[in-house]
Amino acid sequence: MSMELCGGTHVERTGDIGFLKILHESAIAAGVRRIEAVTGKEAVAHVQKSEDELKRAAGLFKAGLFEVYDRTDKLQKQARELEKEIEALKGKLAARDSGDLMSRVKEIAGVKVLAAEVSIADAKTLRDFGDKLRDKLVSGVILLGSKADGKALLLCMVTKDLTGKFSAGNIVKELAPLVGGKGGGRPDMAQAGGTEPENLSKIFVELEKLLAK
Repeated sequence: MSMELCGGTHVERTGDIGFLKILHESAIAAGVRRIEAVTGKEAVAHVQKSEDELKRAAGLFKAGLFEVYDRTDKLQKQARELEKEIEALKGKLAARDSGDLMSRVKEIAGVKVLAAEVSIADAKTLRDFGDKLRDKLVSGVILLGSKADGKALLLCMVTKDLTGKFSAGNIVKELAPLVGGKGGGRPDMAQAGGTEPENLSKIFVELEKLLAK
């Protein structure tokens, strides 16, 4: 097995190389590793720059150089805890709002339908909200639309007992072009995104036409 480090430049003695700083190591083929390094003045400059960056980070934390890692780790843990709290609050708000929306359920061709625009900015939260509505609806079709960052989000859910008659995936494929998008999914759940949120109201009108056919 070859163990030498060859950089393509030969010297008479290792002392001619001086300070060597390894920057990166990776695999380039089976049994072959690549080591990237700088030497001499370039190595010293690299270390000085790294120390300067570390000092800047320490200054932001108002901490010593050797405290930066611990402070960063602590902040990451706090951020994760805050994210959990935010998700919990979203869940509580969704539960409250789902109760309010149930008063808007209507019946079309003998099927309970809940179609509404909601103020939810991300697809995951929209799905979670839809799950709560579906549990309360028991049997029916749900269509939710939302505007977020200049885009439209669509979610359609069909309860299991009705997937033989209606497909959420097919409904979304029909409606998504109305908001400048496309999407699809399973018979019981489908999502889509679009670039024309100003047309969101059109999907609710079209849904009634689709279900009445």
